[in-house]
Amino acid sequence: MGKKIVAILLIATMAMGIAACGGSGDKKDDNTITVWCWDKTFNIFAMEEAAKIYQEDHQDVKIDIVEVGDVDVQSRLTTAGTSGDLSTLPDIFLMQDHAFQKNVISYPDVFTEISEKKIDFSEFASGKTDFSVVDGKHYGVPFDNGAAIACYRTDILQEAGMTLEDFTDITWDEWVEKGKVVLEKTGKPLLTTLAGECDLLTMMLQSAGASLFNEDGTTNIAKNDTLKKVIDTYCKMKDSGVLQEVNNWDEYTGSMLNSEVAGVINGCWIMGTIQTAEDQSGKWAITNIPKLTNVKGATNYSNIGGSSWAISGNCGNVELAEDFLASTFAGSTELYDNILSCGAIATWTPAGDSDEYAVPNEFFSGDVVFEKIVDYSTKVPSIITGPYFHEARDAISVATTNITNGADLEKELKKAEDTVNFNMGQ
Repeated sequence: MGKKIVAILLIATMAMGIAACGGSGDKKDDNTITVWCWDKTFNIFAMEEAAKIYQEDHQDVKIDIVEVGDVDVQSRLTTAGTSGDLSTLPDIFLMQDHAFQKNVISYPDVFTEISEKKIDFSEFASGKTDFSVVDGKHYGVPFDNGAAIACYRTDILQEAGMTLEDFTDITWDEWVEKGKVVLEKTGKPLLTTLAGECDLLTMMLQSAGASLFNEDGTTNIAKNDTLKKVIDTYCKMKDSGVLQEVNNWDEYTGSMLNSEVAGVINGCWIMGTIQTAEDQSGKWAITNIPKLTNVKGATNYSNIGGSSWAISGNCGNVELAEDFLASTFAGSTELYDNILSCGAIATWTPAGDSDEYAVPNEFFSGDVVFEKIVDYSTKVPSIITGPYFHEARDAISVATTNITNGADLEKELKKAEDTVNFNMGQ
């Protein structure tokens, strides 16, 4: 009986050990790379294509892709980082750009620095790579492009006597005046945005290379003249009626799909949503976004959204993981050609020279939109995000809502800065 009990306990212990390895793959096998990411039709599809390409020349390497939602990725990283037990982590995981620096700073052991000898980061847009750089070190390989684009319904513009060229390389002040004409002649606003959200504000801010933080990590809100210009411009847009706020994502997408609005300004990933309206094929066109008026460093380019690949502190074979990323997301035009079908546009600039990127897109008026967007991404100004970027975004969202409802701009920005400082423990 004693031997049976010992045997049972031994088997149970082995089972627990196997289960513990399940979160990160079998670390005894140095030729297996376990990856966490989400969205079967986008990120997971891209990783599957990357695996196929890499395995053509590395048949002994297995890429084990595990579907883990972005919220769960964050939760698991936090648990591993706070407990100091990294054994549950995979070799590679996907991380939202806006959360990258905060996680590296908060949980440095969770991340592995990625060698610049393996990956040429200069081939990526700096406005993208900066999200995953901490103290001059790279911790992420950029994936999807979040370059901001302005999409317009050319038939609605034509009804107002205008063309796409009238909205290319212009300022926001010019945009508002042209929008008034469109609204008057067609009854449609140029743009909708989610009430209480600040994506449009942060796009405008980054387009001028302005940040909500200083280089030393202190907040830059209350005395940020560019931010004041952004909010003032936003108020003009809303007050004129050319920008209308909606209450939720369904209303937002519905406004564009149901021909209730003449345009959309967002990250290039919004193209996938627009193209679901098949009856509008050929009626949409893409150009750059407006720039702020009389602001030093203002451009017509920005970024919103996106993610990057990280190598965890639990990676069983860092050299292999680096080689995999270097050979695919940082080195394969074939990969980026293959994943165009899911709407994943590269920030790796050599991909923009591919023949596939030069193919005209009939939905967007026959324009070579992919090539255009990669070019846009190279012109996006870099900004300082810092570990409390998300908290700062939330604070200016509240401030802007209050300001558009009549509150004093100076007082609201001071309150916003105080809120962020409180969250930072200052």
